[in-house]
Amino acid sequence: MFLRVEASPPLEVIDLPQGQVSYRAAGPQASDRPPVVFLHGLLVDGRLWAAVADLLAQHGVRSYAPALPLGAHPAPMRPDADLTPRGVARLALDLIAALDLRDVTLVGNDTGGAIAQFVLDTDPAPIGRVVLTNCDAFDAFPPPPLVPLIRALRHPALVAAMAPGLRSARLRHGRFGFGPLASQPFDPELTGSWVRPLADGRIRRDLAKVARGIDPNDLLDVSTRLKQTAGPVRVLWGDDDGYFPVDLGRRLAGAFADATFETVAGGRTFLPLDHPDRVAAAILATT
Repeated sequence: MFLRVEASPPLEVIDLPQGQVSYRAAGPQASDRPPVVFLHGLLVDGRLWAAVADLLAQHGVRSYAPALPLGAHPAPMRPDADLTPRGVARLALDLIAALDLRDVTLVGNDTGGAIAQFVLDTDPAPIGRVVLTNCDAFDAFPPPPLVPLIRALRHPALVAAMAPGLRSARLRHGRFGFGPLASQPFDPELTGSWVRPLADGRIRRDLAKVARGIDPNDLLDVSTRLKQTAGPVRVLWGDDDGYFPVDLGRRLAGAFADATFETVAGGRTFLPLDHPDRVAAAILATT
């Protein structure tokens, strides 16, 4: 059985200072529950959250899943766009402002969890509460096993040389690809669509800017100010993750003034795909 993403809402496009950003909205337009904004990691897009968004919609929650410029985005950003982690956090804040969202529940996974921490450090005003699943934290940015990948992504020419091989689902789903990130097999169509944008040199340029901006010292510095986060935080962590160990998640929860920590048995990095019910329940519990 594949980790499929069933029919999802059509992409909407919004103009931001950094360029055109696509996003999918789910749930009722009029809701008395706080809106949810999802942040994903490198080389995937907002469909990572599709099943979670569907479950939230059943409870009357409106959510937004942007395709952040992290390598699987459909359109390149402007050449002068700041795509450092803090720059991507500013993009997320610009999206929240453009959509006129307030009291947002911010949800992050993988690199998106690090971006969420940069959002809190940059401008926490529109954020009411936070849910973090397996993600970068402190100086594990990236975690040690992923350092070689981040170094490779800094070089567009190297990514261009790698891209043809990624047409093979067997390689994409192997131990050096998406395979270890979930406990169930991936849908080849989904992962193929995630790597297809790398054929565009401008997408590779954007990805290289992000990778070059990743500095563990920056996220470690942010962690010293997470106690200032005013709203509640829930940290939900898969306990079978080879990249983000449980101790990292527990330590991250301890960095906030008001946080709960919970594990998911057998969960890996892509918790929103493997266990969307648990992620949706964690989000609903904060509102």
